[in-house]
Amino acid sequence: MRDLNGLSPEDFLARVRASFVVTENAAASPAKRGQWSMNLDGRWYGLTLPDDATRPSGVVESLDVSILQDRLLDPILGIKDIRTDKRIDFVGGIRGPEELEKLVAEGKAAVAFSLFATTIEDLLRVSDAGEIMPPKSTWFEPKLRDGLLIHQI
Repeated sequence: MRDLNGLSPEDFLARVRASFVVTENAAASPAKRGQWSMNLDGRWYGLTLPDDATRPSGVVESLDVSILQDRLLDPILGIKDIRTDKRIDFVGGIRGPEELEKLVAEGKAAVAFSLFATTIEDLLRVSDAGEIMPPKSTWFEPKLRDGLLIHQI
């Protein structure tokens, strides 16, 4: 995320606290589904939904990536479409939270989020429901090499 939609880091954090339980000095990678890590001003924060928060029931809507979009990226940062918004970038899983820290430290990003990896079970549940996974939520590694799929004729 390149900017905070005109908010100061303090105001942004206050808005996040209205939707999430925020813990300071959190791990750079969430330990389980339903947790998010956020790097802001060089510090890692842990995010979870409050106990009394309404949980989405749909298979796509209940994914961590969808919850982050619906409760933070859209309402706080004004990111309606993560496919086309120029203020958001994605860092592949292999580059890890260290790359996120680096982008924030260098000022190339105002805030960064680390999510628990999408599971195969999540993917199958969405597929079985006839739904489509959200953008950038299906980053799996290791990637197959092209040569394994090419057959010379």
